[in-house]
Amino acid sequence: MFVPERRRVILNRLNESQRVSIKELAKEIQVSEATLRTDLTKMEEEGLLKRTHGGAVLADSSDNETSFSIREKKNKIEKSAIAKEAAAMLENGQCIMLDASSTALELARILKDKPIRLIVVTSGINTALELNEHPDITVILLGGIVKRGSHSLEGTLGVNILNQINIDLLFTSANGFSLESGLTDFSVYEVELKKAMVKASKKVVALLDHSKFFKNSIASFASLDDIDIIITDNIEANSQKPVLAEHGVELITIETE
Repeated sequence: MFVPERRRVILNRLNESQRVSIKELAKEIQVSEATLRTDLTKMEEEGLLKRTHGGAVLADSSDNETSFSIREKKNKIEKSAIAKEAAAMLENGQCIMLDASSTALELARILKDKPIRLIVVTSGINTALELNEHPDITVILLGGIVKRGSHSLEGTLGVNILNQINIDLLFTSANGFSLESGLTDFSVYEVELKKAMVKASKKVVALLDHSKFFKNSIASFASLDDIDIIITDNIEANSQKPVLAEHGVELITIETE
């Protein structure tokens, strides 16, 4: 079994039971415990899990109630600047979609005080609540399973709604982005929903702070050919402009204070 396959199995088990043991994984995957220790150490470095004695737990499972708020505070200045750039793209009468990321929530907070008429489809519970009182924004919350600790919906229960709506723009973030894998995330269940969101949208705008670049997570939900625009504060990303342009991706880099 190759490394990506092993990692997928590990994360599947973590999503199911919140913790795994090296001994159990070694029996299931049929690899040595030493190999699994190396896998778990690398995955911990990437923020996918936390090592424990004899195994691992989900990165946010020790603090499910505050895990989203912790992610929300991380690189908040950069996320806010990226969200402002994204908000400038919007026009009256559009139907947009926001994922459940903390960066998309920053965009929702900007839209909350913006005089604009929109339909907003979202998989983020906090995002829906943020926009619910806006007099000219209609909010559609996708159906799904409430993901513990993230205030988001996952799974494909809400996909049928996407077949009935014309989405002009999807604003999405990711756990990682690379030229090889595109946009990636660590929850295989959330990835399935995000794939459907990408497929249903005319344009895909990736909102990526500098910590997301040149990093791969377990599963891809959008290749380079699926992405239309990337907004980032990562100045180093400019070196990738020629390759991105070949795939029709516009790169917008912004400066933050």
